[in-house]
Amino acid sequence: MHQLRRDPLEGATVDGRYVVQSRLARGGMSTVYLATDRRLDRRVALKVLYPHLAEEPGFIDRFEQEAKSAARLSHPHVVGVLDQGVDEIGGQPVAYLVMEFVPGRTLRDVLRENGRLTPRHALKLLDAVVEGLAAAHEAGLIHRDVKPENVLISDTGNVKIADFGLARAVSASTGTATLVGTVAYLSPELVLGRPAEAQSDIYSTGIMLFELLTGRQPFTGESPIQVAVQHAQSEVPAPSVILPGLAADIDELVQWCTSRDPEDRPVDGAALLGELRHIRSTLSDADLDFAPADPPAPVPDQDTLTAAVVPRLVGDGAPTEALRWPAPAGDGDTERVPDDAAGGARGLTEVLPGAALEDNSTRVIGRDHNATRVLGAMPQQPPSRGNPLPPDDGAPDHDGRDARQLHEVYGTPPAGRPAGSSSARPPSKRQQARQAQRPQKSLQGRTARRSVRLLAVLLVLLAGLVAGVGWFFGAGPAGLVSLPDVADSTLADARAVLEREGLASLSTEEVFDEQVLEGVVIATEPAAASPVRRFERVELIVSKGPELFAVPDVVGRTRAEATEELRAAGLAVGGLEEEYSESAPADEVVRQSPGQGAQRRRASTVDLVVSRGPAPIAVPEVTGRPAKEAVAALEQAGLEARVADGREYSRTVPEGAVARQDPSGAPGTEVQRGTAVTLTLSQGPRMVKVPSVFSLPEERAVATLEAAGFTVQVDYTFGSAVLGLVAGQSPTGEQPEGSTIRITVT
Repeated sequence: MHQLRRDPLEGATVDGRYVVQSRLARGGMSTVYLATDRRLDRRVALKVLYPHLAEEPGFIDRFEQEAKSAARLSHPHVVGVLDQGVDEIGGQPVAYLVMEFVPGRTLRDVLRENGRLTPRHALKLLDAVVEGLAAAHEAGLIHRDVKPENVLISDTGNVKIADFGLARAVSASTGTATLVGTVAYLSPELVLGRPAEAQSDIYSTGIMLFELLTGRQPFTGESPIQVAVQHAQSEVPAPSVILPGLAADIDELVQWCTSRDPEDRPVDGAALLGELRHIRSTLSDADLDFAPADPPAPVPDQDTLTAAVVPRLVGDGAPTEALRWPAPAGDGDTERVPDDAAGGARGLTEVLPGAALEDNSTRVIGRDHNATRVLGAMPQQPPSRGNPLPPDDGAPDHDGRDARQLHEVYGTPPAGRPAGSSSARPPSKRQQARQAQRPQKSLQGRTARRSVRLLAVLLVLLAGLVAGVGWFFGAGPAGLVSLPDVADSTLADARAVLEREGLASLSTEEVFDEQVLEGVVIATEPAAASPVRRFERVELIVSKGPELFAVPDVVGRTRAEATEELRAAGLAVGGLEEEYSESAPADEVVRQSPGQGAQRRRASTVDLVVSRGPAPIAVPEVTGRPAKEAVAALEQAGLEARVADGREYSRTVPEGAVARQDPSGAPGTEVQRGTAVTLTLSQGPRMVKVPSVFSLPEERAVATLEAAGFTVQVDYTFGSAVLGLVAGQSPTGEQPEGSTIRITVT
């Protein structure tokens, strides 16, 4: 295990003023530290350029000039440059730039978190970036390296663009044959070696807008040259190609900014800012908040570059050194730098020779997929006769690369050859064949036999070239095959089938499926039977089985609440029963099946039992019973007995007993437990004065007594009526209503 060393600058004081606290990030040209300005007692961002840059003749003057130009630019959306200088620490020159410290994250971090942004969000962020560029262009400054990593978003939401002038200062120090920038965002004119203008920043901004909207860069490749050539030779596609339904105005804005001809782009940031704000104000809310129904799959690592050559001059006549990715970690003095959210190094490993300040030890740092690189620029004029290149006929040479494109993009001699040398790399077989046909001097006496031999050599070379091209596009990596149908196969079996066809670039995506078992391939992308090149990536869509949902606990919820909660969980109400419950109010769920936490497929049903409230009770009949006895009977039945204040006369119920109850105790009468039953007590029969019917005819006497509320009993003196008159009555005076009065009729 290797010992990880501490950064030699951490804890050091630069220029007697800036105390280095910690390393924030490392990029393609410099390392960024968090430092404290002791003079003003504030936190600052200290950007320290790599030592080999500071050693270049004339670099310090150029660096100071660019820093002064950037410091004159003061704008809310531009990271302010506060100071600049050169110090010496540990025997190494330290060229530094002091900028305001912006706590927060980069636009790249936002893209990593969200994948892609809505047009509203993307245009809002771009508005601030373009406003900063407009101020810079008005001041005569060109950024040259606009990309999400150089856009900082503070914790308060303020957007600032950083690193103005740094790319220009570094590119000047690397010589006329190179340029500094990020391949994914380089404008065509920079790739072709032309001077940078304001329109170059506009192109990079258009590429960045394309990436914000779609979540991916328009051009990708396995090497920097492939991406650079695409910028120089291809038109940037409209974002709606990836996001169908995107507003046409946004497509036009992206393609206006990314036109290959600088004259067809907005002249500067101010022109772009005006059009950008016009589009934001005219688009509808639906266009601004557009989100595709089937969003494109995220592209976590678009920059798949495995190597990049970054030439730099180390002195007169010294060989050109190269940086290559990845490089194995060496023994001894090796230091790994962690990723940082401030836009620092991420991803692949970058080996920087001589980057240490105290010695010449090697440091291994994480590589940003979009790090700024020093690249060879395409010459505008044809190469000199001292460095011949074959014409571009589109055929690859023996190592699979186009020699002309490599030379035009990098424009530098290979590592180990003197920087000022005019000789090129050894010619390929194709170059040798063509040079052989171009005699350098007249040869007298050449025999026909020698000509035949030369012709034979040429034919052999040509046959080899044709065979190589045929193999590459036939049985080789570029050969076409029909994609086998591996649906309903296990993942291992599907991989084996595809690899037998030479398709080794495979990826997988897992999705839920209600029909296909877990671990079984559902389909491929591209679809089965599609013609594909062997080097193309094939995605296997693998089933994760049916998606399961946890059953929520709905006991104690009302019926409506339980239904809504189950629907939100992806389930539905199944069987529904009702039962009486002494503890749960009516319409409340008392049981469910299956219970809480059980896993069920989407739209599965859950059976519920809902309370009908307490069971009803039969009302007991208490009429005629004494009051206390009646109250006790009702309470024992679970009812509430209430005795009415008033009493009523009753011919049949004795005084103090229940004369009437409400509700009645008739058979079949049922009420809920706790229902109140009102009892009206009797005060006995009413006392009525007996009317005198003496000497009245029998019929009249009977009618009078019955009208008074009595019952009449007739007795005859002679066994039957003779005169028909009442001769006597008994009893007399006041008698209880309903009493029997006897009369005697003669």
